Amino acid sequence: MVEKLEEPNAKWLIGWSCGKETLKSGRYDTLKGSYYVNVAPEFEDADTQRNIASQYPGFPEYTAPNVWPPEDLLPGFKATFQELCTLIIEVAVLVARACDRYAQEKIPDYKPGYLEHVVESSVSTKARLLHYFPVNHVPTSSQGINAGAATGAGEEGEDEGYDEDEEDDFDEEDDAAVELGNEGHANGEDDDWCATHKDHGCLTGLTSAMFIDEGTNRPISQPTPNPPYGHHEPKYDANGHLATLPELTSSPDPEAGLYIHSRQGDVVKVNIPKDCLAFQTGEALEIITRGKFKAVPHFVKGPKAVTHGGRVARNTLAVFTQPNLWEKVGDTDFAGFARDVVERNH
Repeated sequence: MVEKLEEPNAKWLIGWSCGKETLKSGRYDTLKGSYYVNVAPEFEDADTQRNIASQYPGFPEYTAPNVWPPEDLLPGFKATFQELCTLIIEVAVLVARACDRYAQEKIPDYKPGYLEHVVESSVSTKARLLHYFPVNHVPTSSQGINAGAATGAGEEGEDEGYDEDEEDDFDEEDDAAVELGNEGHANGEDDDWCATHKDHGCLTGLTSAMFIDEGTNRPISQPTPNPPYGHHEPKYDANGHLATLPELTSSPDPEAGLYIHSRQGDVVKVNIPKDCLAFQTGEALEIITRGKFKAVPHFVKGPKAVTHGGRVARNTLAVFTQPNLWEKVGDTDFAGFARDVVERNH
C-alpha cells in the first residue's frame, strides 16, 4: 500500500519515503519511514497549489500536490493530521513573535514581525510523520527497502544534512566510524535512529515521542497472513477509526530518544512531556537573524535495552515552518536554499 503513497518525481519529499535519503557515506537511510505533507491550509486549495507549481517548475519537492491515503483505508487520518498540524503552526506563530522581539532588540534594521509573518503566511510549511523501525527489525528488501543499508539521516528535520562549513568538528570521528561500517556510532553518540543534522527551516514544531511495542501491537490497517507474526485483523473504535495502539509509558531504554548539541558543545537529552510541544531552531532562522539564533544539531538514539522482544518502535511528528519559496534567506531565495539541501541528500 505504501508504494501508492510514494511520489518519486518529488524525490519522495511528498507522501511516503523510506530508504531514499542518502547518508554522508553514500548509503541509504532505512531505519525510519517518513510521510511528508505540505500542511499550509492554503496549499490544499488546488488553484493555489497549481499557481505555485507554475512559478517554480522543476521543483515538485515543494510544489507537488499532497498524496493522502484513501479514507476507507485510514478513516479519519487526514482530518486528524491537519487538525494537529494547524495547532502546531498556530503555536509556532506565538513562538515566532517572541523571537521577533528578541531579534528586534539585538539586530540593527531587523524588520519588525518578520519571523511571525514567515510562519503565519507561508504556503511552504511541511510536516513529516516519522516511524522509527525497531532497531533489531529493519524492513526487508522484499518490502522495497534495502535492508543492508546503514543508519538514519535526518529527523526531526527533512533537510537531513549538515552545513558543510560547520561540520568539521564531527568529520574526523565520523569518517573513522564509517570506515569501520559503524556510521550510527560516530562520535560515540549511538545515533542509530537518526544521525546528527540540522533542520533547514525556521522553527520546527515537535510532538513528544510515542513508543509502541510492535511485538504485541501490530500496526495494521488490513488483515495480515499468518507468517511471520501470526494472523492479525484490524481493530476499530466506535467512530470507525483505527483503534489507538497501546502506548508504552516510556521508552524501554531511558537513554533512547532525541539529543541536541548545545552552543557549549554539550550533548543534552531532550524529553518532551506528553502534553507539550517543543520548538527547534533551523538554518534559515540562523541566517535571517544573522546568527543570533543558532540552528541546533540533533540526533536520535535507539533503545539498547532488549525488552519487548526488541520490537519497540518510535513515532513522532515534526512540522517545519519555512519561508515561502520566493522569500529571501541570505543572498538567495528560499527556493534556491532548499534546492541545494535537497540535491545534497536525495
